[in-house]
Amino acid sequence: MKAVQFAEYGGPEVLKVVEVEEPHAGPGQIRRAVRAAGVNPIDWKIRSGALAAMMPLRLPSGVGMGASGVVDEVGEGVGGVVIGDAVFGTAVSGAAADYAVLAEWARKPGGLSFEEAAGFPMATETARRALNLLPMSPGQTLVVNGAAGGVGLAAVQFAVGGGVTVIGTASDKNHEYLRSLGVIPTTYGGGLVDRVRELAPQGVDVALDTVGSGVLPDLIRLTGSAVRVITIADSDAARYGVGFASGGVGRAPEARAEAAELFARGKFRLPVAETFTLETIAAAHAKSEQGHGLGKYIVRVS
Repeated sequence: MKAVQFAEYGGPEVLKVVEVEEPHAGPGQIRRAVRAAGVNPIDWKIRSGALAAMMPLRLPSGVGMGASGVVDEVGEGVGGVVIGDAVFGTAVSGAAADYAVLAEWARKPGGLSFEEAAGFPMATETARRALNLLPMSPGQTLVVNGAAGGVGLAAVQFAVGGGVTVIGTASDKNHEYLRSLGVIPTTYGGGLVDRVRELAPQGVDVALDTVGSGVLPDLIRLTGSAVRVITIADSDAARYGVGFASGGVGRAPEARAEAAELFARGKFRLPVAETFTLETIAAAHAKSEQGHGLGKYIVRVS
């Protein structure tokens, strides 16, 4: 089968389309013929070598984690899914390939395209995991820094769906889209505390940082306590006493089914910013690293 791999750490140019042996579903797993794969920050951080000490790889390695497709193998002990079902989930190995094996998945709603579904697996799990770490309840106010990115969009929709008032930072061009989701938008940069206080005179209860832009002191001022702030991106979190939502703690695989249910009710979307092919995946990685798109960059496989 065709798959994207990298034989050395480096920039997007190290990604190559190669021929490899097909993987097969083991116990508790399924295999799906991949229709589309998402490009997520974790993908290019791994590819660049930034996480080599934390997540050592045997090279060459596949690339990509989240994808959508059609089940074509069901492993021993797996129930509730049959060959031919459309699913999205997280790949055991590289998702940017003709076939990928999954250990976690959710059914794809009929009205959800394979391209948009490919953006769901990583963004939804990360967002739900981070929100679960906040002392948040219906009726409270949440600030999301970076509300127009994949994780930010998932987080604001989960929160709005749970009865929380959400204020989200984003570029001006994305404000109207955030309003359509029930989010109160504001801009990045200096003066954030004053802008948010004007939008939320009742105060802010909790905050989530998805971009690591040095905003943690402002979020602590707004919430009144570092324990009411979570980041998924700022390596200075410990310095401020802020919690860091890492992939190994409090995982939330149930987020995928939650997102699918909300989508079926018309209350959840992760727009596709741009689509690419396996052969142009390097360009997708480069754009993802720039971090300015609304929604997800997607690689169409078949």
